[in-house]
Amino acid sequence: MATERRIEVAIDFSSSSKSALKWAMENVIRKEDHLILITIQPEGNYEKGEMQLCEGIGSPFVPIIEFSDPATMKKYGVKHDPEVVEIVSNGAKQKEVEVLMKVYWGDPREKLCEAIDSIPLSCIIVGNRGLGKLKRAIMGSVSNYVVNNGSCAVTLVKHHE
Repeated sequence: MATERRIEVAIDFSSSSKSALKWAMENVIRKEDHLILITIQPEGNYEKGEMQLCEGIGSPFVPIIEFSDPATMKKYGVKHDPEVVEIVSNGAKQKEVEVLMKVYWGDPREKLCEAIDSIPLSCIIVGNRGLGKLKRAIMGSVSNYVVNNGSCAVTLVKHHE
């Protein structure tokens, strides 16, 4: 009997997170897995809509058919990215996996660790920009924080230009 796997890919629509998503589709995702894309938006003063209702707990799970629609993404304050939609659509068809997106608002480091516990996840895949020691010390590293504080397996995918 196969166990249900929930694989999360942190996506901020940067080239490093897209590389991590492609890598996950090629190397980790297998038939009947659940692929969950997590995106973190900055906190803000939202006046209406889903963002205000879901700010503390994150959005409901958004199926691939809905996050392919720019209007749906706009109501969560997320930029529509056709490249990400294409990657997950093709992968979902080929691997026969369910793909969902969940949006959180706040500090990416804390919210990714929160997602690990609240969903719960089998593993999380995070893109790594490859900051040097000085930049990482000044700016902080989301991937480093998740590796040290996450309660599931964490895979870092280094982005190559």
